[in-house]
Amino acid sequence: MDAVVNRRRPVEPGMCREFWDRLGDRQVDAAEAAALLAALSARMPDPAAVATLVESLLERRPRHGHRFPGAVNVVGTGGGPSTANISTAAAFVAAAAGVPVVKTGSRASSGGVGSINLLDRLGVSLTRSYERTGEHLARFGIAFAGYFVYPVELTRLARTVLPLDMRTIGRWVNTIGPFLADVPVSAQLTGVSDVAHLPALRRLADGRRIWLCTNDLGADELVSVAVNTVHGDSTFTVDPRELGIDGGSLDDLRGPSDDAEVVTHFLDLLAGRASSTAVATVCLNAAALAVAGGHQPNLTSGLRAAFSAVADGAARALAERVMSRG
Repeated sequence: MDAVVNRRRPVEPGMCREFWDRLGDRQVDAAEAAALLAALSARMPDPAAVATLVESLLERRPRHGHRFPGAVNVVGTGGGPSTANISTAAAFVAAAAGVPVVKTGSRASSGGVGSINLLDRLGVSLTRSYERTGEHLARFGIAFAGYFVYPVELTRLARTVLPLDMRTIGRWVNTIGPFLADVPVSAQLTGVSDVAHLPALRRLADGRRIWLCTNDLGADELVSVAVNTVHGDSTFTVDPRELGIDGGSLDDLRGPSDDAEVVTHFLDLLAGRASSTAVATVCLNAAALAVAGGHQPNLTSGLRAAFSAVADGAARALAERVMSRG
């Protein structure tokens, strides 16, 4: 994969396939794998190269006939300022408001608590198959898809670079992860922390109903403390002032400083007992999921449903039901 590492020639499908074949045959050593990941994470390749790399992975995945019509996914690229786990909270709120959710996610690539870290603490298991995902979705209205939705090559890369940590050299994998997961949902909401990545990510989103969300704060989610831009079939802004939910600051979106309080804070967030700014941001993302998935006509009605699911206890009750089943 010299074309990726040194960027002296175009990235072509054949060279990608040859690399993945060698990786599967254990003919790629740690130095070569680490060089590839480090080069990708240091600077995003051009959109054509990223598309070629991603397609070379997607074409290798086994085919399946599963579909989750009407379901949505919410997952960010990671990076940006540290906040509470907004996307996971929004997933529960949206599901409690009647929007089917199949969520993917990752562990934190740096400090903080990623969605999978949080689910571990909540005692919520990831699904291990499409069948199990469908069962969870039918039972709870929400499911958290496990690693089976990602190309096996990612696991092989992680094992090959050991003892190096993917959190150190694999930042690119987190950024592209939302586009590698094979989750057959109707729509996806993806926050993008670095606008420089937008050209490549928009190319990956082409032909799919994916809303890419950015803001000047660099948060990888919609926020109620800044104007957001959504890039989908069209580009539009989401101004919290126009929705009547503005106020507060980025500091209000941060999680607890005490690691032992993460679960309590998360459940309080679902119950509307955290800062009003954080609750508004969670509900804004839940509303966007409802609109993107075709369950609400606009953000105003979506927000109404989301705030109602928080106020009447449905969101927290759903989380507790899922937690009790493991």
